Amino acid sequence: MPSGLSAVAAGATVAAMSPHVEHGSIVGELKELRRSGLVRLRTLALPALRAAAEGLPDGSVEGLVRLAVGRLDPGSLRTAAEYTLGLAPGTRDWPAADRRKRSAEVYGVSVERFRKEHELMVLGQVAEEVGRVAQAAGRAPGGRPGRSAGPVSGHRAVTVRAGGRVAPLTVHAHPVDLLRDVDVVVSPVNTYLALPEPYKASVSASLRRAAAVRGVTGDVHDDALYEELRKWAARYDTSGRPVLPGTVATTGSGALAGQGIRRIYHAAIAVPRAGTNDYDVLPGDITRAAARVFGLLADEHARFDPPLRSVCFPLLGSGRGGLPYETSADALWAAIEAELARGAGWEVHLLVRHPEAVDALLHRLPVTGVRPEPDRTTTGLT
Repeated sequence: MPSGLSAVAAGATVAAMSPHVEHGSIVGELKELRRSGLVRLRTLALPALRAAAEGLPDGSVEGLVRLAVGRLDPGSLRTAAEYTLGLAPGTRDWPAADRRKRSAEVYGVSVERFRKEHELMVLGQVAEEVGRVAQAAGRAPGGRPGRSAGPVSGHRAVTVRAGGRVAPLTVHAHPVDLLRDVDVVVSPVNTYLALPEPYKASVSASLRRAAAVRGVTGDVHDDALYEELRKWAARYDTSGRPVLPGTVATTGSGALAGQGIRRIYHAAIAVPRAGTNDYDVLPGDITRAAARVFGLLADEHARFDPPLRSVCFPLLGSGRGGLPYETSADALWAAIEAELARGAGWEVHLLVRHPEAVDALLHRLPVTGVRPEPDRTTTGLT
């Protein structure tokens, strides 16, 4: 296992980080755009946004912002961003106060609470995506040329060496709720097995939101993951108290079954830090949880028709847990390598949120070759 990033991987990491240099400027200009509205866009001085848009085909700020908002996770976050910035159909000329009120309704909170909390989160997420769009177009916000992170792809199919064997592995680079036809998805949770609110941007929140069974109007009829995880905790008498780090709870997949995802394995790796909103995540707990995932997969695979055979790991602990990508990758690979080295025939997938991180991740792994791109019209992989 490599002990450090190669020069290529380090370059990819720098490239992935560079869009964030002017994050504050982008957020400030998005606030101004929110106040004034798209109908007054031509009159606004938005130097950072205009510079970021230069690499796009139409070079427009509106096109840049629409593209950035379109990259947000589907659901409350994207919907609130569309209303906040006047991108939702029919809202272009709405007063800022009306757009804020409608956005607050999306989250079911008061206008004042939305202004103080949710609005900042929404605009911050849009700013993150603006930076990434600019990076992919070859420019960093603020007018400086960006460094290319190489080809952008929704996934990369490779072969890796595990012990004396060679095995297939697929790396996906997109939001977790866009996964298709992977039997088991691993979701990081805290040791209390408490899921975040569905409007959050984390992997577990995205899965909770995507798994919810909704009516024709979008109302939630069954918060599937929340309810099943609550039943799991009651069955094993852990309700209201923490489980040991590395514990994995299994549930169905709710509405995600329609995407070919059949099970969610909730890996308890984040230990809440008393008196704060922060968590501690240890690499050893990630490795133990990943090993437990394979044990559960072996136990459950024959209970399904067809049997379970594929599993997808996000980079556990690399979000709110604060671990660097490479640390999470190393911890996961320790368990994955041991499983593949013994000849297990699982199809293993890894997930990162953005294409810029793929090369840095692959340089952590003993890649031996690239596999042909699968036919996505038949596999459903994105």
